[in-house]
Amino acid sequence: MPDRRAALPAAAYADRLVAALAAAGVADVVVCPGSRSQAIALAAARTARAGGIALHVRIDERTAAFLALGLARESGAPAAVVVTSGTAVANLAPAFLEAHHSDVPLIAVTADRPAELQGIRANQTTRQPGALGEGARVVLDIGADDLVDPEADAVAAVRAALGWRGTGDDGHTEPGPVQLNIGFREPLSGGDVAAGPAVEAVGRPPMPNATLEAAEQTVVIAGADAGAAAVDLAEAIGAPLVAEPTSRARFGPHLVQHGREVVAALHGEVRRAVVVGHPTLTRPIAALLRDPAVEVVVLGRAGQDNIRGTGTTRVLTGRIRVEEAEGIDRAWIDRWVSAGRALAAAADAEAAPDSALARADYARAELAEGRTRVSRRDLVTAVWDRTWPHDRLVVAASRLIRELDDHAGPKAVTARANRGLAGIDGTVSTAVGVAIAHEREQPGGMTRLLIGDLALLHDVGGLLIPPGEERPRLQIVVGNDRGGSLFELLEVAGTADPDDFRRVQRTPHDVDLEHLAAAYGWEYDRVVDRAGLRRALSQSRPGIVEAVLEGAQDDAAQDDAAGHAAG
Repeated sequence: MPDRRAALPAAAYADRLVAALAAAGVADVVVCPGSRSQAIALAAARTARAGGIALHVRIDERTAAFLALGLARESGAPAAVVVTSGTAVANLAPAFLEAHHSDVPLIAVTADRPAELQGIRANQTTRQPGALGEGARVVLDIGADDLVDPEADAVAAVRAALGWRGTGDDGHTEPGPVQLNIGFREPLSGGDVAAGPAVEAVGRPPMPNATLEAAEQTVVIAGADAGAAAVDLAEAIGAPLVAEPTSRARFGPHLVQHGREVVAALHGEVRRAVVVGHPTLTRPIAALLRDPAVEVVVLGRAGQDNIRGTGTTRVLTGRIRVEEAEGIDRAWIDRWVSAGRALAAAADAEAAPDSALARADYARAELAEGRTRVSRRDLVTAVWDRTWPHDRLVVAASRLIRELDDHAGPKAVTARANRGLAGIDGTVSTAVGVAIAHEREQPGGMTRLLIGDLALLHDVGGLLIPPGEERPRLQIVVGNDRGGSLFELLEVAGTADPDDFRRVQRTPHDVDLEHLAAAYGWEYDRVVDRAGLRRALSQSRPGIVEAVLEGAQDDAAQDDAAGHAAG
């Protein structure tokens, strides 16, 4: 009987490739339907049935890529997304650019046409290798004539995603996205299943050591993804800590509350700023790092771009060894910490009912407070306060993350956000990926997504969970102010024609989020006051919670009036 595999190289290669990816360390594979990629998709399904990978299916490549981004961001393991040829590849670009700038290990497995169909306007054929630009740090292009060693191709892709460069131990960089482009000839599937390879798991490459010494009048700036090591660092070198809410370092005795205002006030006293992670939220911190009188030390990304000041800048990569301060200047730390606490106390006093009220009056004030419309501060502090160390919080790149930075108190919260490029796209899908990976490692843990209405609408396709696919334990909390209110904080709001500003910057909408939730099969709750918000969050139920923000009704009336006038 003839060997059927010899006639089916696409299927044989795909079987062994997927098995090798799983063995080398890929934990999750996201598959999109397509013809040219069918052999890989079917191999992924077989491997998932055998328990080798976790398989996820999505119909939209852009959504699939952000789902993979969330899975990899939370798990730390490479995630792969499998797509067919043509425009399917281009749809991966936003998520892969974010992965590049955030050092998230992703593998784009892109199915391609063979060489003889290139350059002759064959259907769904374009130049795919390199189509992702910076979104693929390494491109492995496997032609249809080269489908001979899937184990080597898989290991090379995983090594590249985890930061290996070359063969030497010193050739490492940070984890990031890669593209594995594979040309397939027909027949594209069928035949016997090829045996899986014996492949050793690939780990992170070894890193060099660097030393950071203590110095006077130093402040530690912890941006997105800094991690709890930033807390230890600040304590070791005797420096105050200014931490963004997605730094995972917003706690500890050196934390400076209301960091933006304190940096603005004490900027002139700083001699050195140590940067961990990617700070992006405030102009005072950006101004501090651009000050030529301030030395900037960046605990940075090997082989990638890093934050740089306009004065002296040092970039340290690898494992950081800290020379602890012999005598910590407590007065310097206390000056910063005390300033932050004073601002927090003043803000709390302004927000709290008058403590001098009589008991009956206090009860009435509490009842009235519960019925008060939801402000942005109410929303972000309520979500932050309801998130515990065993939970996850995902925050969209919108006005709400800036409100969170202003008002979130000290707390060891694991908060994640797409701050590499700080785009609003793909946020729902990223949160779904985070929630699935988190539930796998922490059964019973809740993931919340704090998101504005425009960011939700931008990734509304992320709400689609196909039948049979894993539904995330995710509560999506939407602050709805009917448009892009972030632009109201920028200079354009005061310089543009009001009607033009509303139309092309604020971009109002009248989408009914309850109907949207029903269409995609999500539970829905609408809250208009603080009491309703507290109730919805305390239930910790997966679904969509729409918080109608104060002023949104006035905006709706204004939009309606503008529409009538235009008509």
